Amino acid sequence: MDVSYNWLKELVDVPVSPEELADKVSVTGIEVPGIVRPDAGLKNIVIGHVESVKAHPDSDHLRICQVDVGEEELRQIICGAPNVAAGQTVIVAMPGARIKDNVKIKKGKIRGEISNGMLCALQEIGFSDSIAPKKYSDGIYVFSEALKPGSDALEALGMHDAILDFDITPNRADTLGMRGAAWEVGATYGNKPHFDDAPVVEGATPADSLLSVSVDDAKDAPSYNLRIVRNVKIGDSPLWLQKRLWNAGIRPLNNIVDITNYIMIYFGQPMHAFDYDKVAGHKVQVRRARAGESLTTLDGNDHELVRDDIVIADADKAIGLAGVMGGLNSEITKDTTTVVFESALFNHANVRKTAQRYNLRSQASSRFEKGIDQSNIGLALDTASRLASELAGGDVAKGVLTATSVSGAPVVIDIKLSRINHVLGTELSAKAVADIFDRLGFGVTTKDEDGDTIYTVSVPARRWDISIVPDLIEEVARLYGYDKLPSTLPESTLTVGVLNPTQSRIRRSRKLLEAAGLDQAITYALRGGNDNEHFALETSSRTALAWPMTVDHQDLRENLVMGLLDAVRYNGKRGETDVALYEQGRVFIRSTDQKRPAEHEYLAGVLTGNLVPSNWQHGAKKVDFFVAKGIVEHLLEDFNLAGTVTYAAKDLDGAMHPGQSASIYLDGQRIGLVGRLHPAYEAQNDLPETFIFELNLEPLFVAARGDKTAIPAPKFPSMTRDIAILISDKVSNAEILDVINSVGGKYLQNVQLFDVYTGNKLPAHTKSLAYTLTYLNPEATLTEETVENAFGEVKSALQAQLDAQIR
Repeated sequence: MDVSYNWLKELVDVPVSPEELADKVSVTGIEVPGIVRPDAGLKNIVIGHVESVKAHPDSDHLRICQVDVGEEELRQIICGAPNVAAGQTVIVAMPGARIKDNVKIKKGKIRGEISNGMLCALQEIGFSDSIAPKKYSDGIYVFSEALKPGSDALEALGMHDAILDFDITPNRADTLGMRGAAWEVGATYGNKPHFDDAPVVEGATPADSLLSVSVDDAKDAPSYNLRIVRNVKIGDSPLWLQKRLWNAGIRPLNNIVDITNYIMIYFGQPMHAFDYDKVAGHKVQVRRARAGESLTTLDGNDHELVRDDIVIADADKAIGLAGVMGGLNSEITKDTTTVVFESALFNHANVRKTAQRYNLRSQASSRFEKGIDQSNIGLALDTASRLASELAGGDVAKGVLTATSVSGAPVVIDIKLSRINHVLGTELSAKAVADIFDRLGFGVTTKDEDGDTIYTVSVPARRWDISIVPDLIEEVARLYGYDKLPSTLPESTLTVGVLNPTQSRIRRSRKLLEAAGLDQAITYALRGGNDNEHFALETSSRTALAWPMTVDHQDLRENLVMGLLDAVRYNGKRGETDVALYEQGRVFIRSTDQKRPAEHEYLAGVLTGNLVPSNWQHGAKKVDFFVAKGIVEHLLEDFNLAGTVTYAAKDLDGAMHPGQSASIYLDGQRIGLVGRLHPAYEAQNDLPETFIFELNLEPLFVAARGDKTAIPAPKFPSMTRDIAILISDKVSNAEILDVINSVGGKYLQNVQLFDVYTGNKLPAHTKSLAYTLTYLNPEATLTEETVENAFGEVKSALQAQLDAQIR
């Protein structure tokens, strides 16, 4: 929440600067990450009064203005704003002034006419488009009140202020209003807030003779109250009210709507105003939406409502979404003469769901979701009605129309001084604790019993976050000062923490991948509805969130690849084309008979672009299938598996390239995949040529491990033989290696593929592969006869089993 330092000082004595206040409040529990000074960098900007306007002789749109800025003579200023006119009170940047973005205003000539300054729009002195009044969006800002020419325009606009950003946690929604913020600051410095709550003056006409109100279910609206103000005149709000709204980040609209927004930021109580004459039957009803019912909200959007929506309705139709946004069919316009003010408490769960369903999250819905001060619902309504009388000349009808109500009574909690000191490790006196409760504005009485002090604490409804003894202890701790609490060490003997085997293996895998040049990524575990269609290693049913925040985060993920592909796409759009990332995390696998999914540890990687960039020594080396497969093999070799790992181009879905992809098996069980994405999939998803791998770590954690035996360096020389074969392109390299290793003999140490050739010089559907076979006898020198006999067996087996032709 944006908290105005100047407004805060009007509500409570603040003995320190904004910076010191921010530091102190952050220590006591509400973080203040930043302070904004609206006048920062601005200077020499004053109030001006436009005395006369005439057309520029050399322009169709420029005007020559004579402006009174408090000097002896009028100042001539050239202005191109379409709304400039004589008699206006405006913002003037004098020569030498600094406006937004440190732009300096200089005296000069515009098409031959002297211009001694600049007439400014609010945006030109730092106001954002979201808070500047729409009526001045295409021109200069015009004050609705007479101000002294030459006086400080920044002061008039409330810009000599400091706006503190209170980063309020959900449990401290009591500070989502200036009164709550004043109580918090007052408690921090031991000063009580002072509020000017004047009574509302009612007329003679009973409100219940003008309007009836009802609530179908009190659970939907535990408190629902209306007041009627007649004979209002819609117009601009006074400058003091507009300044309050500007500094809270709210755009002023008109005096009635501005009053409702002012009440929201002052009390933390969201309010709404209806045009009485647009309420059919002069009947207001709080009910659930009906089947097929629709509503056009104030933002101009149409919504098909559902049964879970709570609506405010008249005799014919819905006129507002309760706690979220009013309907366009009952909005306040310049022709409104009678206003119905609403102050209520709505079911927070329904408000949240409705706001999310229609993407209508607002300051009002946020407050209803988190909670409001139930004791101030009526006071907020009375204050709004009083202001409508003062600022819009309205007559307040007699009485409040109440359909449901809440007591707003305080919560009474008993707590012992010994309990407080025991939990905090302090030796606070009875008086010190009582003073803290008093500073918080809590009623407190004490009594002594068995040498201990017992406090009976009356917690007002504005602190609905406090209901039990630990809540009170927390209040004592934060106001006493967390930094003052004594530091102690546990008396028990500490056990040195160690990683279990699974944690050790995960950490080892991360190190291996980072050593291979991949960077770790962490992606969302929540995915879109179609993100689990591909890259599945296990069969799983969909696990959907009951109430997702967005459509892109509605299902628990069943693979890690999709998140990494998002990262590739994100980097590519920003010019990063060489990407090598990995992620180790959990996926969520659920069978149809399970209510909750099982969490499985997965490891995945993605590579695209160049593996090695080009330099003066060599050209760039692109990532390919064998790079990705080599990384996977390196990982699996480190597991020292006793079983057999195989690769086969089967069990792949349509997102993988059929000729450059493979499933990974451990003793026949599918544990992963590796390969390139299908070119069509890459094109559809705006991806470059991309290679991926994914492993299910669960089977690897429990797989049997082999023995590692150290072998001394060979004492005798090895011998090699090269063989080139012509073979069908349907036969894989793995099949060829299986045949060679099965018949190669006990001295065959290694088989290395060193050449692959395909082309029109070979018969159709064939390929040429060349291998080097290395033989070694660690006990003696090999003979030519032994190697030739073993090599002959290989050639015969390749011809017989795979129909290979020896080249």
